[in-house]
Amino acid sequence: MELLEKIMQRAKANPQRIVLPEGTELRTLTAANIILKEKAAKIILIGDEKKIKEMAAENKFDYISEAEIVDPETNPKMKDYASLLFEIRKSKGLSMDEAEKLAKDPLYLGCLMIKNGDADGELAGAQNTTGNVLRPAFQIVKTLPGIKVVSGAMLMFTPTAQYGENGLLVFADVAVNPNPTAEELAQIAVCTGQTTRAVAGFEPRIGMLSFSTKGSAKHELVDKVTEATRLAQEMAPDMQIDGELQADAALVPSVGQSKAPGSKIAGHANVLVFPDLQAGNIGYKMVERFSGAQAVGPILQGMAAPVNDLSRGCSVEDIVHMITITANQAMK
Repeated sequence: MELLEKIMQRAKANPQRIVLPEGTELRTLTAANIILKEKAAKIILIGDEKKIKEMAAENKFDYISEAEIVDPETNPKMKDYASLLFEIRKSKGLSMDEAEKLAKDPLYLGCLMIKNGDADGELAGAQNTTGNVLRPAFQIVKTLPGIKVVSGAMLMFTPTAQYGENGLLVFADVAVNPNPTAEELAQIAVCTGQTTRAVAGFEPRIGMLSFSTKGSAKHELVDKVTEATRLAQEMAPDMQIDGELQADAALVPSVGQSKAPGSKIAGHANVLVFPDLQAGNIGYKMVERFSGAQAVGPILQGMAAPVNDLSRGCSVEDIVHMITITANQAMK
């Protein structure tokens, strides 16, 4: 995919420090070796240093020697990280002893490294659940100012060049929020626009999806999307955002012109914001299976620094893509 190559080239041009808490997971180590060979990021591996080096030797990963390895049992900065965690969480009742134990958890340690300025982004999830990846991120890295909700965007590379940007669209939220409020949906829209600029590299035209177009149906679910559209437009007046739109009105110029005359987005959307997680998750998987589209992500958005989550069934290629995407997010 041309965009994935552009994302790789942007990563190479400005290498970011990406921490991988699952340093002894074979797919992760394989991907790290590829990234280091390509010089697409500065890799930090968390884990048993001896085991990482043994795995690298056994698998002839010649470039792992260029990674920084942080062993929680021997790293000289562990007391600093534990103190940082204690300061962040003491108001929640965390003791210093508990902070020292938690700081050795690779998922907590990765986030503490970001908070301390020792890393620019994190990628995990090849062997951990989404909940386990996100919990320390919420507690330590936290969300962007003005943003209360984290969401997941998916890059959809479809064979239908007439839609989006030559077949490329961005879908959200496909991963996190089951039933967002109007305010949360507005934040998801704005964050997805920012992700589109940072990662996809084009100007977003955001369609807020519903089963109604511009008042064609009356329902409280439609009202939520209409209100979310208004709030998103207020939050980001520099972004093109319109709704509520049915999917065909958002994507097909003739339908958009008929159902929403005068809209600059209708018929030309390249970003689709779904009204809830059921619609978003079902929608992207149906597009992926029925059209042969390639789905890349989800890309977590709304965090103060990029922390991305993998599927436990991910491939080495998936991890490579997500490391470069995390690096692109970190640049912004």
